[in-house]
Amino acid sequence: MKRQFSFSFSLVLLFLHCSQTLSQPPTAAPAKAPAAATAPPLAATSAQASPPVMVPVQVSKGPVNVIKILQKAGHFAILTRLIKSTQEDIQLFSQLNDSRDGVTIFAPTDGAFSAIIKSGVLNSLTDHQKIELVQFHIIPRVLSTANFQTVSNPITTLAGSGSRFTLDVITTESMVNVTTGLTNTSVSAIVYTDSQLAIYQVDKVLLPLDIFAPKPLAPAPAPPQPKKDDGEESPMIPEDTSGSVTCMVHNTLFMFGVGIVAAAIPL
Repeated sequence: MKRQFSFSFSLVLLFLHCSQTLSQPPTAAPAKAPAAATAPPLAATSAQASPPVMVPVQVSKGPVNVIKILQKAGHFAILTRLIKSTQEDIQLFSQLNDSRDGVTIFAPTDGAFSAIIKSGVLNSLTDHQKIELVQFHIIPRVLSTANFQTVSNPITTLAGSGSRFTLDVITTESMVNVTTGLTNTSVSAIVYTDSQLAIYQVDKVLLPLDIFAPKPLAPAPAPPQPKKDDGEESPMIPEDTSGSVTCMVHNTLFMFGVGIVAAAIPL
């Protein structure tokens, strides 16, 4: 009897303990510690650096570079060299930068220059003549192909104007003909054109009369005239007095004879 009571009491205690345990809320899990801040990645070393990104270079505003245009077009090496050696590239830059009139260039090809190079004509020119030759191919205003139909001849170039620097442009339906009095050629291609610059290819060098035409011979100088010095006395020319001397001698002898005769006559 006692054993049953003890066992029953134990069951009651066990039941009460289990009921209390189940009625309590579950214990919250312990909070996690905050994650440590991640350090920034180290800078890449030179061995790990990626290649630089190529940024396209924009063309700077301002006048175009005539030399670069001719070099890019090709077959204008001799003209380019002449423009640089005569420093006409500076003149072109000034004309394009400081003037609104623009520039027109007749550009002979390397083949066009070969004729006057082989004959030795180009190398025989003086520095001043080479400057004039380059300037003769440059018009200090921009001319389109349409302008050639209405332009007034002769056209003034940087070399000057007048009969010694004659440059005429004659157009037909499909051709632009250029003549200098010594050279007759035509525009064979348009190298470059915009609102400030026009470059036209020609297949002959434009030869100005002032350089390549034979100049008239100067008249022979007149013989020098004898100079008369007003301060110098003219030499005295002795007067011929032989006749008067003879006359005096005859008169003296005559008088002497008359005296002798008179003395001989008795009174």
